[in-house]
Amino acid sequence: MTSGAMPVEKIRVAVIEDEALFREMLVGSLSRQVGLEVVGTADNAEKAIALARNAKPDVILMDIELAGEMDGIEAALAIKRESPEIGIVILSSHDNPRYVTSLPLGESTGWAYLLKQTVRDLSAVVLAIEGCARGMVVMDPSIVARLRPREGSEVSRLTPRQKEVLRLLAEGYNNSAIARQLELEERSVEGYINIIYQHLGLSGETEINMRVKAALAFLKSSQREGKHGSTGGVTPG
Repeated sequence: MTSGAMPVEKIRVAVIEDEALFREMLVGSLSRQVGLEVVGTADNAEKAIALARNAKPDVILMDIELAGEMDGIEAALAIKRESPEIGIVILSSHDNPRYVTSLPLGESTGWAYLLKQTVRDLSAVVLAIEGCARGMVVMDPSIVARLRPREGSEVSRLTPRQKEVLRLLAEGYNNSAIARQLELEERSVEGYINIIYQHLGLSGETEINMRVKAALAFLKSSQREGKHGSTGGVTPG
């Protein structure tokens, strides 16, 4: 007797990384994930753009620093211009939020920014890939953890619980995952998110667009805690 369950469609992933060992490690780890399928790899920007055209992945993991004339950001932007539906997970060694806010996050969906050191936590990589595939903006949890709302900003006026929910939303968690993290009912999380949307003036758009804009509002109205107690503002560019 066969099961009538429909097979789950896998997320098609491409890996762009010029360090061979790191690339092979990523491919090996991702290939073992039930919901993912690695459809190709490349070691420079030009090959990455060609791979995006030919293999049509759902999500691309892109090293920010590639050998050659184009870096990972330039390659990602070129791919997004041609295929805006492809999600891009930027892999970077830079933990300054300005690298994040320099991306055109408000103009297109399906972006994630992960530190290379985070890749050791495969669950964070999978979360970023899944978020990108849904059109979300997903930030590295270690970057988000060091951000604090600037005094007087819209986000600073949220309650502590609302800030917790918004922080997890910016890390790419869906409502059920946020509920598990905070030990809440999913209905309560939905209520918090609706209140957050109201505070941030978000309405009349799709749920994905409002989640993306809420995550961006968190980034743009926050500042990073400095290594010696000082803070640095999050500014584009």
